[in-house]
Amino acid sequence: MSQTRRAMTPARRLTAPALAMALAACSYNSDLGRQQVLLVDPAALSQQGAQAWAQMKQTERLSNDPAANARVRRVGGQIVQAAGLGGQAWEYAVFQDDAINAFVLPGGKVGVTTGMMKFVANDDELAAVLGHEVAHVIANHAAERYSQTALAQVGAGLVGAATQNAESGLAQALGRYAGPALQVAVLMPYSRQHELEADRLGLDLMVRAGFSARRGVDLWRRMAARASGSSGPAILSTHPSDAARVQQLDAYIAARGYP
Repeated sequence: MSQTRRAMTPARRLTAPALAMALAACSYNSDLGRQQVLLVDPAALSQQGAQAWAQMKQTERLSNDPAANARVRRVGGQIVQAAGLGGQAWEYAVFQDDAINAFVLPGGKVGVTTGMMKFVANDDELAAVLGHEVAHVIANHAAERYSQTALAQVGAGLVGAATQNAESGLAQALGRYAGPALQVAVLMPYSRQHELEADRLGLDLMVRAGFSARRGVDLWRRMAARASGSSGPAILSTHPSDAARVQQLDAYIAARGYP
């Protein structure tokens, strides 16, 4: 669904100790070509992700459709291999939820709803979704999102707002089981920069995996059209898709010469 982003209170000026901590936590991400401030160990978020994932699988309805589950594992596996993460343990699940949604938790846990599986027209579109989500992982966006929030001194009130504003049943379930750090890092909408980075990296991954970038972008184009109505895909609550974004994707595909 389309999301109205609430205005955030301006961040307080960083204290000298906080600034020193931020500078000490700076690291270069070669996939992004820029520095990142990471105040949380990604392994800590992975542990929280594994715990939330285990609880969700116990309490939420899982699809027993063998074809759908095999399809997600196959396409997801190709994306993960293209990302150079095939040596890690990844787990995939299809959840019974009519909302058009997908997510990845730190630690390599990928969830796709039955609504999304019905919405994608082909494997290229599914690869576009999974490529975008895996791109957030290799970009360390969850850890960076948490770090940015911590530096801005945003407290528990915003964490509560994140879970209250989660629009799909799947997101609400994650809000129940995730710890505060995971709620901030995963449920809070990513910044425009993060989304555009995941868009570009996701296209790179899906092409590297043998999928068509142009056919994949058809998914975001249809989502943008659907979001213009009263009820859009739930994934758009955290993955905004609009005409300008699709134009940037088309421009990137043309610049890279992708099929």
